[in-house]
Amino acid sequence: MMQEISVKAFAKVNFGLAVLPKRNDGFHCIESIFQTVDLSDELVIKRSEKKGCFVTCDSMKLPEVNTITAAYKALGQVLESELFGVEVFIKKGIPSGGGLGGGSSDAAAFIRGMELLGDFRLSDEKKDYIADKTGSDVFFFMHCDDKGSGCALVSGRGEVVKQIQPRKDLWLVMIFPGVHSSTKEAYSLVDDAFEKGRKIKSPDFSEYEFIYNKSVQDWTFINTFTPVISDKYEKIRNAIGALEKTNCCYAEMSGSGATVFGVFTSKQQADFAYNSLAETWCCKLVSTI
Repeated sequence: MMQEISVKAFAKVNFGLAVLPKRNDGFHCIESIFQTVDLSDELVIKRSEKKGCFVTCDSMKLPEVNTITAAYKALGQVLESELFGVEVFIKKGIPSGGGLGGGSSDAAAFIRGMELLGDFRLSDEKKDYIADKTGSDVFFFMHCDDKGSGCALVSGRGEVVKQIQPRKDLWLVMIFPGVHSSTKEAYSLVDDAFEKGRKIKSPDFSEYEFIYNKSVQDWTFINTFTPVISDKYEKIRNAIGALEKTNCCYAEMSGSGATVFGVFTSKQQADFAYNSLAETWCCKLVSTI
């Protein structure tokens, strides 16, 4: 019986993120392409004689209730049996609160690891149940491949996931501007903009996959959060400007921020941009996977 396993949890970026007006239940629908990149956390999952799920991290103190403990609880519910106890250690590689889906990816990677440790396989329906109890972005990560990578059209509250063929020919220079915008704040700013009649026009969602497969220079994707967040945080606005000066093909913010990224179709150009930006900004060079 396997006692310990190590799994990777990859970050995601959003290519286009349209936020629709608030629903009657207080939630917003989104329309986006989620794409994994080779920036990751590593989870070490060990069986434990103690009952329950105990999570620690190498770089931050986690709340007692987190995405992994929520996924563990939901897993017990779908299996309708008492789970074996586990200790989970997270080696962080994905910046927290950067719009890169780190906590959601950790939860999905944890479930993949539990399937291997427990020698069982979950149906898509059961994975969706766990995602619903854990977090909206978890749906996407639950439907990635067995290694945790993928690309999908994502809509609804995040629960409608349609896998598409991922591009693996893109390099991204990510800048971490050093500011934190909470998801709650970001949606509040979007709601304020909508109430004031501000229009943030995105392409029609039916065209997203077609746009994604075009030359990156011709991308017309828009992130609804970017104008309202960059209005408030000058560092985000400056980081996007710095990327645009490198002649990247496309520059945007991921999720509700604060990570911004520039897309390149040449590794050499991406390397050059990274080296020039790294003198001023905290940044990473990654590729799509």
